[in-house]
Amino acid sequence: MTMTPEQATWFAEVVDRIVSNVERVVLGKEYVIRLGLTALLSEGHLLLEDVPGTGKTSMARALAQSIRGTTTRVQFTPDLLPGDITGMTVYDQRTGEFEFHPGPVFATIVLADEINRASPKTQSALLEVMEEGHVTIDGVTHPVEAPFLVIATQNPIEQAGTYRLPEAQLDRFLMKTAIGYPDHAATVRILDGAGGPRAEVVEPVVGLDAVRDMIAVARTVHVDPVITDYVARLVEATRTNADVRLGASVRGALALIRCSKTFAAINGRHYVVPDDVKALAEPVLAHRLGLDPESEFDGVTSGAVIAQVLVETPPPSDRVAV
Repeated sequence: MTMTPEQATWFAEVVDRIVSNVERVVLGKEYVIRLGLTALLSEGHLLLEDVPGTGKTSMARALAQSIRGTTTRVQFTPDLLPGDITGMTVYDQRTGEFEFHPGPVFATIVLADEINRASPKTQSALLEVMEEGHVTIDGVTHPVEAPFLVIATQNPIEQAGTYRLPEAQLDRFLMKTAIGYPDHAATVRILDGAGGPRAEVVEPVVGLDAVRDMIAVARTVHVDPVITDYVARLVEATRTNADVRLGASVRGALALIRCSKTFAAINGRHYVVPDDVKALAEPVLAHRLGLDPESEFDGVTSGAVIAQVLVETPPPSDRVAV
């Protein structure tokens, strides 16, 4: 079954309503909000590398409220334990049995703040639930309810006392981006409302059932073989680039296809075009690259490599079949 034009129109209208709702709290960041929704509706997770005070927590909370979901925030610290995230079993003296106490990971949207400040053991506690949608405690599997999105953050400036995320864990994040500072107009609007009540609560736009329907519909977006070939050529080009020691994995190629399908639906189309792939190539692929140390020392960035790959890899020239 393939998405119909009518379904694509409905999909885009719902997304526009959610974006407008979230923008009441996070001003001037429509693109980042759409990336967050792309991750959510593609059943993936989002990594934000940004300085404090840019609205990461507000965005996570507003997204959850807009879809009638729940949100939790975990401040990652060096003494945080895996059980503090996933939950643990506790012995109940009254019943004589062990009882499971769920951790903060059991929410619609989980904000893992400054994830690189926790130990690798604690960081890895998120891997199972991010990949499989459940946690296993004392041999018992506990599923999390869909939709489920982890928004992890890390500060790119302060690296003292942090544990760098390994490539295997970075590869688990569907996309990586940054919110960034607001532009001048948005800053003025924020300052104008500084004296009034804070818009911390937004009204729901859709329910979780509708979001689950959108996730299912996004999977049915049409992808022409020439698009698949284009994605394969882009990924292969990252592996042969002179500045790269570790290119994008097959998981990265699958992620780019998945995100492109959702992004097409968000833009009201029932089929993927090359521009969808181009728009998402950096947030989906850049964090999966391992740069050559000498190139990195010379100032080469993963984003610059992706930009170069996009220029050197010609998109499909024929009309994409729909």
